[in-house]
Amino acid sequence: MTSTWEELREPPSRSARWRATLRKQPSAFLLGMQVLVILLLPFLEEADGGSSVISLLSLTALVIAVFTVRSTPALTWLSATLALPAASFEVWSFFSDSSTVLALAHTALALFYFYTAYALISYMFEDYWVTKDELFAVGACFTVLMFAFAYVYLAVQEFWPSSFTSFTGPGKRTLLELLYYSAANLTSVGLSDVVPIKPQARAVGTLEQLGGVMYVAMVISRLVALTVMRSRQ
Repeated sequence: MTSTWEELREPPSRSARWRATLRKQPSAFLLGMQVLVILLLPFLEEADGGSSVISLLSLTALVIAVFTVRSTPALTWLSATLALPAASFEVWSFFSDSSTVLALAHTALALFYFYTAYALISYMFEDYWVTKDELFAVGACFTVLMFAFAYVYLAVQEFWPSSFTSFTGPGKRTLLELLYYSAANLTSVGLSDVVPIKPQARAVGTLEQLGGVMYVAMVISRLVALTVMRSRQ
């Protein structure tokens, strides 16, 4: 029989509280990690050694994402299986400038994040009760999809160079630029100076636009409706 923290003879340590929160609300940690990466990218991409920190943050996000999948109906072993090559290629890309290695690393990360998004959506559709962690899962899933498509765009420009252009002209776009473009597509706001100019990049961008509309129509609207129904009961 478990007891609440107030019933314990000795108050739990801070680390015990964090571990308990992580077990109950893993989606919140995943969302926080993704937001942290977005905020740090402008500084890391311009700093010496910033690429190594970005790789480290990517690996940390992988670990948190695998842990998050454990709380969903999706298969944890499959998530870990997808995370292993993604992590391996990410480390390999740090020591190699080969476009093939970079393309494989970005593709592996994209596949892993797409499966994580599927796991979070399955988690939110599992029952008819909206928990606090499911609300965090809405935001976590959205950021996961943003990163997934951003890595697809990175892979696309490795296979088809100069797939995107910006105010500086055609060229190789950074992770932050393509993440910004991904967010503009997924939210359907269209506020981005990054534009796809090759057919492959435009095709992926079209799929992301459709995915963003479907996410709002199917996932967010469902949770809002369930929350309203629960409050009326």
